[in-house]
Amino acid sequence: MSDYDDAAIQAAVARVAAVLQERGWLLSTAESCTGGWIAKSCTDLAGSSAWFDRGYVAYSYPAKEEELGVIPADLEAHGAVSEEIAGQMALGARQRSGSQVTLAATGIAGPGGGMANKPVGMVCLAWSVRGGLLTATTCHFEGDREAVRRQTVIRALDGVLHVLGG
Repeated sequence: MSDYDDAAIQAAVARVAAVLQERGWLLSTAESCTGGWIAKSCTDLAGSSAWFDRGYVAYSYPAKEEELGVIPADLEAHGAVSEEIAGQMALGARQRSGSQVTLAATGIAGPGGGMANKPVGMVCLAWSVRGGLLTATTCHFEGDREAVRRQTVIRALDGVLHVLGG
């Protein structure tokens, strides 16, 4: 068993579910590099409709702009894989969904697409919480495409607990 296998993902989802249900809050996701994997992981848990609202998969620049309200000039200035864009994705998801907490993930899962300043395995995550909290971070994960994506799912879910103080 690795730190990011299916059991680890299921455990992370269960922890998030418990905290959200205790608060009566909903979670929405805004995903790029994970392609909906976080939302899928959440809805794999029976009863998730009590705490999971929706997921946005916005892979392209136009999708990020249209679905999440990401500012085109910021995409051009910072690139999709940046804390600035992850933050806009999380905020856009929260404003559009009405969920009390949202998370966003954008990154380079590989095997190609990396650059010197944005290598394969670089993922930017952000969380937006009702009341104004918006936080973002950059992670550098190791492994192949699936490993990077699995680590992203777990880190994004763990981040929900962190921003909610759970």
